[in-house]
Amino acid sequence: MAVSLQELNYLHLHYFWAVARERSITAACSRLHVTQPTISMQIRKLETALGQKLFDRVGRGLELTETGRLVYDYAEEIFALGQEMMGTLNGHAGGKHCRLSVGLPNVLPKIITYRLLEPVLRQPERVQLICHEADMNQLIADLAIHRYDVIISDMPIAQSARVKSFNHPLGDCAVTFCATKSLAARYQRSFPESLDGAPMLLPTADTDLRRSLDRWFQSHGITPQIVAEFEDSALMKEFGQGSWGVFPIPAAIVSDVKRQYAVSVIGTIEEVRARYYAITTERKLKHPAVVTIAESARNGLLESDE
Repeated sequence: MAVSLQELNYLHLHYFWAVARERSITAACSRLHVTQPTISMQIRKLETALGQKLFDRVGRGLELTETGRLVYDYAEEIFALGQEMMGTLNGHAGGKHCRLSVGLPNVLPKIITYRLLEPVLRQPERVQLICHEADMNQLIADLAIHRYDVIISDMPIAQSARVKSFNHPLGDCAVTFCATKSLAARYQRSFPESLDGAPMLLPTADTDLRRSLDRWFQSHGITPQIVAEFEDSALMKEFGQGSWGVFPIPAAIVSDVKRQYAVSVIGTIEEVRARYYAITTERKLKHPAVVTIAESARNGLLESDE
């Protein structure tokens, strides 16, 4: 039986929200200055009203169910607006602002993520960014239940996916190979043929960039020695900084990577492109902050910086 808005008890929702944020009934009790039986009873009443279980007990802790995550995301917005309203009524500056919930795959380079999202914070209208990282399958599942306004990804969602979603291209750039100064000096000569047999750090095989690199290696008769594969691009760069191999990066962030990791450029291949997408459940971009991301990206954010 569906619960009506009139039947929704916001005190019960507030107790649920506190427990979900603290991931502990004990911690929520301390924050709200109430007893554990009180909170447990209020959450049970909310679950009864909604007809859905909100928490699973895992060991000594609590984990949100799929429904619990959905309710929590709405509760976050509800109570953020409530706090904003009270601040305005109490004369604090700020006023209304919009929220942008962004899903990010682990493999996406952090510098690219920052470059794509930073224009949102420069808007005249105040925007609160909420960034979540997960593997792509989890991100897609959460997009389907509207946990995110947008996923920023380096690969599109396949048309065969069961989730109705749309890929909005943000742009692309070439791929540059980097390494520590000593390694780079060895492989700069006769690039790219020099990469044959070179120690290589690569993204995992389930990424678009890796598939594109594998095709390029094969078409050029190059067989690198794969030392390690990574889901996390930042970890790949750390190993590159440790002289464990040559690694590819988007050409758009060469200057940042050179400065941050003290590495040198070996060479750039234009045939392989790192591509980026805004993925939404809407055919046309509507959220003003997502429109800003798309427009900023198309105005040169992903161009090579060297």
